[in-house]
Amino acid sequence: MKPFVPKLVYFEPDALDYPLGQTLYDKFKDMDLDIRYTTSHNQVRNLPGESDLQKYRVAKSTLVVGIRKTLKFDTSKPSAEYAIPFATGCMGHCHYCYLQTTMGSKPYIRTYVNVEEILDAADRYMAERAPEYTRFEASCTSDIVGIDHLTHTLRRAIEHFGQSEYGKLRFVTKFHHVDHLLDARHNGKTRFRFSVNADYIIKNFEPGTSPLEQRIEAAGKVARAGYPLGFIVAPIYIHEGWEDGYRHMFERLDAELPAKAKEDLTFEFIQHRFTKPAKRVIEKNYPMTKLELDEEKRRYKWGKYGIGKYIYPKEEEEDLKTHLFGYMKDFFPKAKLEYFT
Repeated sequence: MKPFVPKLVYFEPDALDYPLGQTLYDKFKDMDLDIRYTTSHNQVRNLPGESDLQKYRVAKSTLVVGIRKTLKFDTSKPSAEYAIPFATGCMGHCHYCYLQTTMGSKPYIRTYVNVEEILDAADRYMAERAPEYTRFEASCTSDIVGIDHLTHTLRRAIEHFGQSEYGKLRFVTKFHHVDHLLDARHNGKTRFRFSVNADYIIKNFEPGTSPLEQRIEAAGKVARAGYPLGFIVAPIYIHEGWEDGYRHMFERLDAELPAKAKEDLTFEFIQHRFTKPAKRVIEKNYPMTKLELDEEKRRYKWGKYGIGKYIYPKEEEEDLKTHLFGYMKDFFPKAKLEYFT
């Protein structure tokens, strides 16, 4: 799978006042991309396409280069204290993704060029909590690795936190384009995580992302570069042969990772869930999806802001826990499970 290249690029006016903005402009001009200008990302409208589906797909290959104006960070429990905002949106087409609803009708990708201002804000958050460590999650609203071969924002952040006294960085990716990050001076302060799943889920529900084999190969590279490593298994999804599918995934991870990496592994398990608004958006954007969204087969769990979600019944949830916990302990007995949700 080739690295992402946008088909359309929009620049907000002030973006060219920053070195990264000018660098990206020059790069995209040399690549002969379609460059346009907008007063604000909210004014990115009338994208090419004869139908909503066509416009949606064009939007997923559109990059907006702009400024992050709000430097107040959201919390990011349970994975970190704060979400650090380097980008929003994703070029992947994962049918189940929560960004389907949070991005609404504007699923284009945004990257922010005022990176030093964002890192300065992170330093202030660290100072408030010192001498405790402050963890920052860089992938709450995007797959930052998916665009970093273009921006190198993530590499800059890795080295910034590597030099910090009380900061740690975390992010997760479904892409294998990691070579430019392998020699970054991380000093063990960045946990590099990969989203992994059974082949069935990746093949059927994660188009536009790297296949499992390439993710696992990339995880091996990252481990040998000395990064602390983690894996998010999400969404854990019941399908025919799921027990063997997940066991096979763990077997392949075990075969790839060097022994030293297995001493400090983290796992996060997230079962498949959906909300009523998400179901409507998914069925609109991916009308041929095989994703099971039958509310009658799920139990309802109250969520934030009055929007509940549909998760597996208790008996099926316990079955998932038993199998996934068992595989983790069999193959990686020293690994830490951060949460199951």
